[in-house]
Amino acid sequence: MNDAARQDPEPVGSALSDGDLLAALDLGSNSFHMVVARHTLGQLRIVDRLRETVRMAEGLDGKGGLDPVVRQRALECLSRFGQRIGDIPPQRVRAVATNTVRALASPQAFLMPAETALGHAIEVVSGREEARLVYLGVAHAQPPKPGQTRLLIDIGGGSTECIIGSGFDARERESLQVGCVASTRRFFGNGKLTRKKWREASIEVEAEFQQFARRYRSVGWNEALGSSGTIKAIGGICAAMKLTKGAITAEALLQVRDRMLMAGEIDRIDLPDLSDDRRPVIAGGVLVLEAAFEVLGIERMAVSKAALREGVLYDMLGRGGADDPREASVHALTQRYGVDAAQANRVLATAMRLFDRVVDAWSLDADARQMLAWAARLHEVGLAIAHSQYHVHGTYVLANSDIAGFSQQDQRFLAALVRTHRRGIPKSAFDALPDRLVPAARRCAALLRLAVLLNRSQENAPLPELQLTADGNALELRLPRGWLDGRPLLRADLLGEPEDMAGLGIRLQTVGT
Repeated sequence: MNDAARQDPEPVGSALSDGDLLAALDLGSNSFHMVVARHTLGQLRIVDRLRETVRMAEGLDGKGGLDPVVRQRALECLSRFGQRIGDIPPQRVRAVATNTVRALASPQAFLMPAETALGHAIEVVSGREEARLVYLGVAHAQPPKPGQTRLLIDIGGGSTECIIGSGFDARERESLQVGCVASTRRFFGNGKLTRKKWREASIEVEAEFQQFARRYRSVGWNEALGSSGTIKAIGGICAAMKLTKGAITAEALLQVRDRMLMAGEIDRIDLPDLSDDRRPVIAGGVLVLEAAFEVLGIERMAVSKAALREGVLYDMLGRGGADDPREASVHALTQRYGVDAAQANRVLATAMRLFDRVVDAWSLDADARQMLAWAARLHEVGLAIAHSQYHVHGTYVLANSDIAGFSQQDQRFLAALVRTHRRGIPKSAFDALPDRLVPAARRCAALLRLAVLLNRSQENAPLPELQLTADGNALELRLPRGWLDGRPLLRADLLGEPEDMAGLGIRLQTVGT
């Protein structure tokens, strides 16, 4: 679908104004971070930062459960953060949860009280989306030189993200299930540090990096950067030991490791400039970074002060203007799966007309309108796989692809609309969504179904005036009788639609006028 052919809805939300406050929260596996910034003359100026060591990854058990003590620690932190941002409008706050929440067997059991404590919605992002956001934050904090390619490594509490980027675009993104908290627990859970155990652990962690090392080396980079508290701590240790001026070199990293191993126990680690709250997890962080240096052939790494939270801020800035990364992702999907541009535009235009008829009666917001618009453009992606059950194929694509700019909840919202845009409505269609999103998703699904039905014949002639009214869960669609009489297939479809629409909890009536 080319740009000229697209008929996009208005951007979500209003553009940012001078003086607007924005807040970004990074609910990491080791620490929770929050940064508040003011939008001034098109730029973001940081006005406040908060950080608390929560160590969510410490509370994970082998079955995806979360220790109640750790859970309570996290909720109390979120409550304090929520007090700071209580006056910032919801559309200017974005909270992102990462690896530990991804690993929970029942994320909603944590997210529901967490959102209540914070007073805002919390998104769960995939590892590769986390990588994109980290790169975005670092690239804005330290703008790259023209034509420069960078390798960026971010070691979190539960995962490590590796990115190769150019300019502000992440070209290669990988997320590994190794981090400072998780690796310390896994390999040194008894608190002992020995060279034998270190060698055994190194073999396992290096194998994680080997999965993509050849590809990354073939792409290459001009500069290596590191972000996150772990890498900043190691850079500080290198400087305090007078090994570097703050960067991390392969030789300096080995000396840091050797001095750390001399302690014999985690509790006895004595490294200069190492904080007390970082000491319990530094062994896992050094292990992961050493493996990255070894496998990827890194000789020197500069340290960035920016990380995921700054990336979330700049992503919000893009969403408030013309650089919404989600728009680029939707366009890429329509290209990759050969979506029929003309038909997608017909369904999109109709869906927007229907939405605008019921937006007030159904209390739908701009976010719901945008999700409906994207679903309209993507509802036929499954046709690239097979016509039979193409709505099911499309659902799988949208739910399981790495789609830049979208949280896991966003992708599941789109997938639910595509799954329910035709045929019967499965009882489980909306089970993957948070409860707060289900009412809007069901109503958007009803509008998408009507838009698809009304354009089933793929006529180029414009549709007649559409009269749609909503009253609670009841919908009434009025169409010109003469126009409807000339379309027996559509009439038959509309006669059977109330039975299917009931699966959405919506009563549909079609009236000829």
